[in-house]
Amino acid sequence: MDGTMRAVVLAAPGPVEQLSVVRLPKPEPAPGWVRIKVEAFGLNRSELHTRLGLAEGVTFPRVPGIEATGTVDLDPDGVLRPGQQVVTMMGGMGRTFDGGYAEYTVVPREQVVPFASGLPWEVLGAVPETLQTAYGSLTVGLDLTPGQSLLIRGGTSALGLVAATLAKDLGATVLSTTRNPDRLGALAGHGVDHPLVDDGKVAEQVRAILPDGVDAALELVGTPTLPDTLAAARVHGTVCFTGMLSNQWTVPDFYPIGYLPRGVRLAAYSGEAADLPPEVLQRYLDRIAAGEIGVGPTHVYRLDEIRDAHTDLEHGHRFGKLVVRVN
Repeated sequence: MDGTMRAVVLAAPGPVEQLSVVRLPKPEPAPGWVRIKVEAFGLNRSELHTRLGLAEGVTFPRVPGIEATGTVDLDPDGVLRPGQQVVTMMGGMGRTFDGGYAEYTVVPREQVVPFASGLPWEVLGAVPETLQTAYGSLTVGLDLTPGQSLLIRGGTSALGLVAATLAKDLGATVLSTTRNPDRLGALAGHGVDHPLVDDGKVAEQVRAILPDGVDAALELVGTPTLPDTLAAARVHGTVCFTGMLSNQWTVPDFYPIGYLPRGVRLAAYSGEAADLPPEVLQRYLDRIAAGEIGVGPTHVYRLDEIRDAHTDLEHGHRFGKLVVRVN
């Protein structure tokens, strides 16, 4: 059994029953690639899109997973030492080649980010892709600066919670939405200055607090709420389209002059492993370990509970990040 591993295989797009835990040969890395012993991986909407058949360019059967956290098992070029703690993400993982839903995964070395931490694997597994996306959205997408105001549309998602943490750390005033009134207290406890119930008219609530509108807004729900999010931004404010919790990401018959409020800027963000500087990852982990910031609620599953985890992801049963502990 030494030459095999447990892995989750998605046979074809469809319901959670299409996900099965099977034994596969342990993958061998080619030159320039690295084999990682996976300790934990986070679940992402991208993987739900893959399972539902909404993602383009995916071939089946496929081991899903756009991220993984663990240790270097084998680097045929000897660049990374065995046992080095690493994260990896994106770059075609779980789409054009097998991803992180497995005991081992093989990825290009350039998408491996090293770190050192004594945090539990289930905490470390919650971080990489969510941190990369939140960090890139606030820096590249919004160019957020200290003292500015930020609206997060979809604030109780794992990404929304990390974005709030980073924005507060920067010194921003954060407004954040949830559709569930019972989660307002959780947002406040996470440091959000103005938790808001998303009733479809968030712009009105924002302007009751900030009459000119917010400096920046992060759209994590998708195109159904984007017009209202744009209406919440001030003149010369910026809205960054990053997430698609609604599974809708196109705007039919887009007419820019009629769609965009006067003077409001619309940007978008999608990043890769190279967009998460190692020093940003290390500092974030160190601050979690020091108790200075929190990773937010984390719900941990075993590999053989992957169908339960995907069900919770699809239907929003959990508040925060869903993580699978592999071993």
